[in-house]
Amino acid sequence: MKTSFDQIVDVQDIASGKSDKIPAMLALAKEEKVEPAALDAKRSLLLAIDVQNDFMESIGSLAVKGSKGDVQRLTHWMYRNLGSLTQVMCSLDCHSMMQIFHADWWVDAAGNHPEPFTIIRYADVRDGLWRVANGHTALALDYLQQLESAGKKQLCIWPYHCLEGTWGAQLESQFTNMLYFHSAVRKVKPILVYKGQDPYTEMYGIIKAEYDDNKFVNHAVLEAIRAYDAIYIAGEASSHCVLASALQILEYFEHDRSITSRITLLIDCMSPIAGFEEQTLLQFDALKEKYGIQLKLSTEVNL
Repeated sequence: MKTSFDQIVDVQDIASGKSDKIPAMLALAKEEKVEPAALDAKRSLLLAIDVQNDFMESIGSLAVKGSKGDVQRLTHWMYRNLGSLTQVMCSLDCHSMMQIFHADWWVDAAGNHPEPFTIIRYADVRDGLWRVANGHTALALDYLQQLESAGKKQLCIWPYHCLEGTWGAQLESQFTNMLYFHSAVRKVKPILVYKGQDPYTEMYGIIKAEYDDNKFVNHAVLEAIRAYDAIYIAGEASSHCVLASALQILEYFEHDRSITSRITLLIDCMSPIAGFEEQTLLQFDALKEKYGIQLKLSTEVNL
């Protein structure tokens, strides 16, 4: 390609809070002579999970240590494989203040909201340690009971993050530059998938919530994934939203090894929330054993 990596991504600006440069990316893309993605004989998909400002170290409200390096390696991988990478699908966390995992939802007996990273259990609400500020106690109790009975993650009060319409909810700027350079060069529209807008539940994975009465499943995403010969997953955080997304996809296709074996986790393009490092690696190894996925460094994968 005529355009160098450094013309697209300024490594020093990753997780800096600086803006993307989309008009410049589109101008650079016009100079390239790469076949459109529609002509790809082998169709490949990058599923980029929550590469958003609020998850970027140093600048995000729920910063993931290592995320800056993850974006650098991921954008390098996208650049090296731009002529063969058919499509990019990005999930985006999208929340409001009043959601069950944010502090505004809960108060204690003195009317104080919980601190970030407080764990709230069914027994805590049943016994009055915490109560729902908006009065939907029965719904909250049912949700907590369902989580615990299914052995799901405990309800954690996260710092306010990815509030809809805010800077923190936007894709990181240098990843965005590469995303739209790819889009313009390959003549394909990136797929953006918003998740986490139901106030009564958590939605770590791209396919479904941890629990909800409606049992929503994003079949559009699943059917899109089915259409690709190779699927690569990266993003933040590996311990939560990446892991949950991969697991939900694999569980859906569990009886079709021809699909699950197409999935590769780019393990150097994702990082866990602190304290979940060892557990995450063990869970990834279990997915590899059960579903036949691949765990690879981005430098090991050439499309």
